[in-house]
Amino acid sequence: MKLATKHLALAAMLATIGFTASAQPQNPPAGGPGAMPGHSMMRDGFHFGRDPAQMQKHREERMAERMATFKRALQVTPAQEGAWTAWTQAMRPAQHQRPDQAEMLRMTTPERIDRMRALRNAHIAEQDRKADATKTFYATLSVEQKRVFDTASMKFMGRGMGERGGRHGWHHGG
Repeated sequence: MKLATKHLALAAMLATIGFTASAQPQNPPAGGPGAMPGHSMMRDGFHFGRDPAQMQKHREERMAERMATFKRALQVTPAQEGAWTAWTQAMRPAQHQRPDQAEMLRMTTPERIDRMRALRNAHIAEQDRKADATKTFYATLSVEQKRVFDTASMKFMGRGMGERGGRHGWHHGG
């Protein structure tokens, strides 16, 4: 929790001073030296120059594949189907509202802090909603299904927290 607090404090600080930067695009242009026409450049798994709607569709397809695999691993019974559907719907990614740079530039520092605080609170509320949905679904599982769920959730967390050096691949210290 201390790490999350540090990240939130850093975000608030950046909100107060970081939005004065120019509005130049931060992503490199599609292609690059030696790129073939019509092909997008790929960096860290992200395609620059790809249509955002196409990227969203790709993410949704990957999520559906992972959920189908997870459902098979859990061996969800017909009696659990309603709880499964409710849980998977709750786990769908929310559209996070990002602060508008022009709007932030017009705000005073206290207003920017309040705006970032409101966005943070909305994000926390979304996390709480997903946690509650997970607990509700978990309660419907058998002992063996809970073991599978626990193992799968630790693998998911391990992928984000360990192998790449921290959450989102960030290295904290050392």
